[in-house]
Amino acid sequence: MKRPVTTLFMLMSVDGKISPGASDELDADQDFPNIDGLKEGLHQYYEIEQTTDLWSLNTGRVQAKLGVNEKALPKKGPVSFVLIDNTHLMEHGVRYFCALSKQFVLITSNPDHPAFRVKADNLGIVLQNSLSLEAALQEVYERYGCERLTIQSGGTMNGLFLREKLIDYVDIVVAPVLIGGKETSTLIDGPSITSKEELSGLGVLKLIRCETLEDSYLRLRYQTV
Repeated sequence: MKRPVTTLFMLMSVDGKISPGASDELDADQDFPNIDGLKEGLHQYYEIEQTTDLWSLNTGRVQAKLGVNEKALPKKGPVSFVLIDNTHLMEHGVRYFCALSKQFVLITSNPDHPAFRVKADNLGIVLQNSLSLEAALQEVYERYGCERLTIQSGGTMNGLFLREKLIDYVDIVVAPVLIGGKETSTLIDGPSITSKEELSGLGVLKLIRCETLEDSYLRLRYQTV
């Protein structure tokens, strides 16, 4: 199967959390800039983010949480976005990403998604009966020329990519904080492994880069084995 080379790029705590808590009112992008000991070095994550692939994948749920259904339309940037969504993006949210993206591709299994009411030259829709990440990546590669893709979705979606063996690299910026809480989203969520037979689903990694950043931040880059 021809598909994009994928990199999971995330900011996480030392204990693997990608959110400061288990409420939708809490978000690392919004909360870390206000916390002493974290805000000082946080800029490094965003600077590294600017060097990632020109195709980025996320979910409608995460973006709705960040307010794209209400935000003013942005200026167009150089990045193309792929969003997986069934119910979280409103029509304004779709128009937001059309305005922002070089190419915007929506992956959905909802035939009544608001995206079907939007007309934009850079909007592509991949409609599936049920979500198949493998098939979606293949279509994004073949139809839209996406050769390298950075994944920045939530823990549950990251878990689907992991179990389907669709992650090629992992690039993590580790913030110097412990958050705790078993309900708080982690880098990889979803169903837990419960038997030895399922151990083949582990994401075994080879370290290819370890960098000490300023203000006690780390950057770790791995290749999947």
